[in-house]
Amino acid sequence: MLKPAVGPIVGHTTAHQTRIFLCAESQKNTSVFAGIRYRRVGDEHWNESVLTQLTDASDFCAVIVLQDLAANTEYDYQAGCFTPTSPAHPVETVQGLPLQWPPEIYRLRTQSNEATAPRAYIIGSCRYLRMTAGMPSAPQWGDRIFASINTLAQQAEPPISALLMTGDQVYVDDLNFIAPDREYQEIRAKYRAAFSQPHIGKLMSGTPTYMILDDHEIEDNWPANKSQGDEHLYTNAMRAYELYQASHSPALELNTRGQPLTKYWYQFANGDIEWFVTDTRTRRTLGPNDRRILDIEQEQALIDWLIHSPARVKLVVTSVMFYPDRKRLGDDAWQGFPEQRLRLLETIRTRRIRNVVFICGDVHGSLTSRLTHSEDPEFSVHTIVSSPLCNSKLLPYAKASTFILDQPLVRTAAGDYRHELLGPVISQDNFAHVIVETGQIHARYHDRDGNLLQSHGIKLG
Repeated sequence: MLKPAVGPIVGHTTAHQTRIFLCAESQKNTSVFAGIRYRRVGDEHWNESVLTQLTDASDFCAVIVLQDLAANTEYDYQAGCFTPTSPAHPVETVQGLPLQWPPEIYRLRTQSNEATAPRAYIIGSCRYLRMTAGMPSAPQWGDRIFASINTLAQQAEPPISALLMTGDQVYVDDLNFIAPDREYQEIRAKYRAAFSQPHIGKLMSGTPTYMILDDHEIEDNWPANKSQGDEHLYTNAMRAYELYQASHSPALELNTRGQPLTKYWYQFANGDIEWFVTDTRTRRTLGPNDRRILDIEQEQALIDWLIHSPARVKLVVTSVMFYPDRKRLGDDAWQGFPEQRLRLLETIRTRRIRNVVFICGDVHGSLTSRLTHSEDPEFSVHTIVSSPLCNSKLLPYAKASTFILDQPLVRTAAGDYRHELLGPVISQDNFAHVIVETGQIHARYHDRDGNLLQSHGIKLG
């Protein structure tokens, strides 16, 4: 067996189940299989291996599901790909073949089933990996921050429950001004290069990883910048996104594998902490009437979840800024869809929904902020923004002067929505380490070397 070309990547993980993504090198006119075997840490014998056949139609990628696991338990596992000597082997007979597994042993932990246990998360976005002639140039710059995240994760208490990558995991359009990538093989090469770097590979092989797209998975400021002929680009970009990012997320239900994805937004829970990961890119309505950053179905699902979910803490991921607004180029974010944003805020305020935090990326600057209401002292909503993991020298970092901070976010007949920063805007590569405890959320920002930059507390009601 050979080591996977990409992966393994641990995806959606519950107390009793985990999804693991892996990808083999492309093969022509031959059968290719992928497999995983696993055991509890400390056990001598491996469980029966789980095998699946890979196909060219799925770019030789697969998600293998491990079932009936024990809660809050560490497992060792091995992963590999192979071509049997006889091309006629179905998966049933391959199961009995003597396999020589690659030497790497990976480790994952299932989620705790204790509802109120403290949880910790790593949050980041915007990881630029410049590609030149199909190869990453100086990839260590785009990968080095993950070495620091790995060091923190190995020492973290409570353990890291998940890695949230909130957009721009790849830059499909990084050389658009010279030689734009539009073909599937070109886009695929970027995914394979981005996800096979050593430090991010190590992190994702042991940490449940959840992703959502932003514009650079397709094209800068998509779909506002969409031009004639871009449907070809969109089709290829979304095929790659579905295979390499969405396939191991809750967006793909286990009983619908092999069927087309109908939506990219999804929900998941860790005890009494719940996440709603929105798709703010592919379902936009940009016409002059009824502008929407979320389609009708998604907005209603989000509102229903906010109102009816019994979760103690509700974390909403939106790849673009919910607030504060930018002085320039803000229409690409929620600032350009004020009616829909106000509907969500009014739902939270009038329904007395507590402990809602919006998790954002995109702006190449990090911050924590609080939103209050001039006539409703019980209302409070926070944002945690973490961006970028690795910036391009061509793009500026956000600063406090980037945002509109000297006036209310929204003025209504019922009062003003007012916001304030809880600390300075971080204008350098960074990631967020977020810890949710019983009484508060700690938002800790670290630089690319792992040094603590800022720490803020968000009180929970």
